[in-house]
Amino acid sequence: MHKKAIVQHLELIATYLEIKGENSFKIAAYRKAAQALENDDRSMALIDDVTKIAGIGKGTAQVILELQKTGESSLLRELQSSIPASLLQLLKLPGVGGKKIAKLYQELHVVDLESLYEACQSEQVQKLPGFGKKTEEKLMKVIEEHRVKPDRLPLAYMLSLSESIERILTTIPSILRVATAGSLRRCEEMVKDLDFVIATLDPKAVSQEILEKVAVHEVIGQGETKMTVLLTDDDHVSVDFRFVKPESFITTLHHFTGSKEHNVRMRQLAKQRNEKISEYHVEQEETGEQLTFDTEEAFFKHFNLPYIPPAMRLGNREFDLSQAFNPLQIKDVRSDLHMHTTYSDGAFTIEEMAIAAQKKGYEYICITDHSKSLRVANGLSSERLKKQRQEIDRLNEQFIPQGFKIFAGVEMDILPDGSLDYDDETLSSLDFVIAAIHSSFNQSEEQIMHRLKQAAMNPFVRLIAHPTGRIIGRRAGYPVNMEELMRLAKRTGTTLELNSNPNRLDLSSTWIRKAEEMGIKIAINTDAHSIKMLDDMSIGVATANKGFIKSSSILNTMTRAEFENFIKQGTNTIEVE
Repeated sequence: MHKKAIVQHLELIATYLEIKGENSFKIAAYRKAAQALENDDRSMALIDDVTKIAGIGKGTAQVILELQKTGESSLLRELQSSIPASLLQLLKLPGVGGKKIAKLYQELHVVDLESLYEACQSEQVQKLPGFGKKTEEKLMKVIEEHRVKPDRLPLAYMLSLSESIERILTTIPSILRVATAGSLRRCEEMVKDLDFVIATLDPKAVSQEILEKVAVHEVIGQGETKMTVLLTDDDHVSVDFRFVKPESFITTLHHFTGSKEHNVRMRQLAKQRNEKISEYHVEQEETGEQLTFDTEEAFFKHFNLPYIPPAMRLGNREFDLSQAFNPLQIKDVRSDLHMHTTYSDGAFTIEEMAIAAQKKGYEYICITDHSKSLRVANGLSSERLKKQRQEIDRLNEQFIPQGFKIFAGVEMDILPDGSLDYDDETLSSLDFVIAAIHSSFNQSEEQIMHRLKQAAMNPFVRLIAHPTGRIIGRRAGYPVNMEELMRLAKRTGTTLELNSNPNRLDLSSTWIRKAEEMGIKIAINTDAHSIKMLDDMSIGVATANKGFIKSSSILNTMTRAEFENFIKQGTNTIEVE
């Protein structure tokens, strides 16, 4: 278990203890241990004895060691068994933490959102210390909003569900091939339900094993070719499992990947060739011959089309692509320019992140930990930034002979008044500076644009990270005039980021397309805080393809030599209007 996961477990234990009304010193001990571990610059692999870290005592150390060895905590299991799991739903409510949940649970016997709503309706909550009438009204409003099940859910949430189900499906012997389909496969930002296409000769046996192994709340429909279920998650997500013979797998996968508009155009193409496309095969009308395919590449080639990645299947521009157009592939990406380490709020060391990136075939990376003002993320002072630079230089003595290089950078805060978190002297010592807004999202568009202008005009800032600050399905982001920002980026030569974190996908594909039209460089980065998060690059590549951007427009498709030349060139300094 990596460090961030252990920190999260310690914080969860503290929350459970708080809900139970345990001794405040005991609660503080777990929070203190979590903070001490978070602030340590080493990953778990490099920490020989956690008890030597100030802030970690014997009791908390035992929990940490157990988490390292087994991936579980017996204390956490015990706490979870003593408190209704539904109580944790209350943590999603604004302004409600462990202490307030403890009061609600112990004094009003609140165990979930519904019982909290009833307590609010009867005006019992406002009588508790620390709540009041306004808080009670706000809680009722939030719960009422929560009751309305959204038609679609964020991509990141649905990806997590899909991956957990797919892991189970790959263990079922009767399943010969399996793939996700639908809007999830097309990397839509909001997803309605999950679709799996399953090649099998025994759909009945597969259905039975799915019901035994997947957390199913209710079976909506079941037959030879399809089973629809609702999951036991909070939103009761609907999942379609479609069963086909192995030879029909590819045609069925294409059909249920969609989009609807793409499939209509494909049927039109088939008709022009005196063929018909069904979800099972392609039929030649004159002879009645039914064609099936081993790969989607072969399917598209049959229609004289280049392979069209799922994210590009929109029913419009993908059919205008020539055979010479090459959609972006993971192998085209040579680096990741935005990642975090144990120096700030990452889970792994610089060396561990570098080795993981090297294994992905990257030629170089940029280490970009948080800057000093972001204290909650253990941001780096100028002194710690210099220390990190020295470590990067030392590591490069090992990596450069292997054909790999670490560049020293930072994700620097653009402060509310428009000033930057470091002076130019500090910035000049770095290879690659990212600027980002992490605070005061409620400012006016004019104030936000002033901040972004100050960053873009700085000669050392090479990239604006997650430019709108949105979190898909949860936060709209700050009020930014994207067209103005793009004109500014064009004038200054500042790169804009496509943040691949599925919670963000910021920039969106719409703005990616606009950037391509304007000739603005884009960097596809994962903003990884752990090795696993480096895998999010595939989501960024899909989003880039949805924006029909060329590989040559993407900063991190450059070779290392090209990138080094790019950062030496600097940016165009302009005056703020």
